[in-house]
Amino acid sequence: MGDLEIRPAAADDIPAIVAMLADDPLGAERESPDDLTPYGEAYERLAQDPNQRLVVAVREGRVVGTLQLTIVPGLSRKGATRSIIEAVRVHADERGSGLGTRFIQWAVDESRRVGCQLVQLTSDATRTDAHRFYERLGFTASHVGFKLQL
Repeated sequence: MGDLEIRPAAADDIPAIVAMLADDPLGAERESPDDLTPYGEAYERLAQDPNQRLVVAVREGRVVGTLQLTIVPGLSRKGATRSIIEAVRVHADERGSGLGTRFIQWAVDESRRVGCQLVQLTSDATRTDAHRFYERLGFTASHVGFKLQL
């Protein structure tokens, strides 16, 4: 794993990120790798927001993973700041290499570095392998999540 770099995503990384987002049954239904325009616009919004960390993992010059970390200041829990891990993806040929563990550890370390007291994430109910992975890393399924499509 020594040849792996985790760094902020650049605009040039968007095609590789979107390809990973689309590379599973859920993503295949909701992503559009053939039209990168909305992703470029979203990238610009993320890049301008100091509470967003869109990162990629790069091995031998190739993007092999991505995740988004959002820092959320709040009043609850005595004014605690929390972080939210989103859109964790590892390239198919890197799965099982330890990259996912390293990625989540990076997100936890970054959360600590900026003063977060809590790290949270959501995972689609159908992603049972991901649930086991997160539990192995110490996360607990403590809440029930709800979404409203707008």
